[in-house]
Amino acid sequence: MKSDKISRRSTIKGLSAASSAALLGAMSGPWVNTSNAAASDFNEKLAARIAETPLIDTHEHLIEEEDRLAGKNSRIQANDWSFLFSHYINSDMITAGMPKDQYDAFFSAQTDPLQKWDCLESVWPAVRNTGYGQAVEIAVRELYNVDSISRENVQTIQDRYLQTIRPGFYRTVLQERANIESTQVNCLSAPFGETNQPGLLMQDISIVGMHMGPNIQAYAPKAGVEVNDLSDWHRVIDWWFDHYGPYAVAVKSQAAYSRQLDYDDVPAEEAEAPFKKRLQGESLSGAERKKIEDHLFWYSVRKATEHNLPVKLHTGYYAGQNGMPMSRIQGNPAAVTDLCKRSPETNFVFMHICYPFYEEMIAAAKHYTNCHIDMCWSWIISPVAGVNFLKQYLVTAPANKVLTFGGDYIPVEPVLGHAVIARRGIFNALIQLVGEGWLHPDAAMDLIEPIMNGNARRIFHLQEKTRRLQNVPWL
Repeated sequence: MKSDKISRRSTIKGLSAASSAALLGAMSGPWVNTSNAAASDFNEKLAARIAETPLIDTHEHLIEEEDRLAGKNSRIQANDWSFLFSHYINSDMITAGMPKDQYDAFFSAQTDPLQKWDCLESVWPAVRNTGYGQAVEIAVRELYNVDSISRENVQTIQDRYLQTIRPGFYRTVLQERANIESTQVNCLSAPFGETNQPGLLMQDISIVGMHMGPNIQAYAPKAGVEVNDLSDWHRVIDWWFDHYGPYAVAVKSQAAYSRQLDYDDVPAEEAEAPFKKRLQGESLSGAERKKIEDHLFWYSVRKATEHNLPVKLHTGYYAGQNGMPMSRIQGNPAAVTDLCKRSPETNFVFMHICYPFYEEMIAAAKHYTNCHIDMCWSWIISPVAGVNFLKQYLVTAPANKVLTFGGDYIPVEPVLGHAVIARRGIFNALIQLVGEGWLHPDAAMDLIEPIMNGNARRIFHLQEKTRRLQNVPWL
């Protein structure tokens, strides 16, 4: 197999002057304070350091590059410029009032790509300013060298979209253009993605189907176990950890989309009877279903902890539109503290800053040693909230427990736009803390490496994982 090793030293030192200048140029704007010579000099040094420092991307849903090249994807059938709008910004398009027929036509493979602007034009002015819209427009500008998404530029955007998707374009977009050292992918099509680029697209084990449902068809066949009782399902879970644990960087569950994170430690003997009913296709009460989910959650979490894998949990804002129960989300921070207290040996990574309830999450991270907060997705949910969170976090909780970037995308191109927004946000947070007197300039400089990549290397044991991923059994 071909080596996929990513050298930390070569990544940091090998960033070309042109690439660094391009990132710095993408970050440039009125947020750089030039009110006096000393401030201007520090601002430029801070911005340059942030631009040249590699990010470690702790959360993506990227499909395999080969599937993109083949025109296969999990969102839409069209392999044209509209694919860049198929994740996240599409929700803003709907909530802005885009008619269903226009929405369907925009993402349809049957619509001429050059006619798709007619579908987008009415809502684009309303959504281009959102974080979702900015990520797409920055990506288009940086990758295709066009000033804006507009009728006049659609032909160029479409032509350069097709020119970009060539073998190796993931590495080009992520490493060469966005200066991302490695990514961590939560595969949406399998419990663990046997990627062809394991050093670049590191993988989580998905545990959501282990404890929600559970999803027997997704996990049992590959493990070769016929599930007749709870102990058989335990064997299935064990197989996934034994088989993929050495190569995974973490485990991930997005169960917060369908329930509160209030997991009781239910013993196997209490979960056995309702699990048997589940296997027999009998209806379950809410209490019975919760017993199964709670027991299997803790079984999966303990297996992750045995394998030294952090546990990533979705918190806060929901993807999609017109279906978010705010009352459930509001309870996430309280549930988070209960999880941390119940299993102090487990390293929990709570994702998306639990937007909009991020102050409560900062309090949890300040109090619990095993509580880590990941800013993945949050920069494009609300760029300003991202700045406010990071400012508050850095003067409240230990700086070694925050992770500052995860693109959280299925299409790779907007990850570049998201990375530019994140770097801009990190700059703003640090420069404001310095300007307000809460942080010494030297301290601001010292924080850049740990929050952009050092914390991730340590929390996810990336040196060891990178070594193991050079010889994966599926390639």
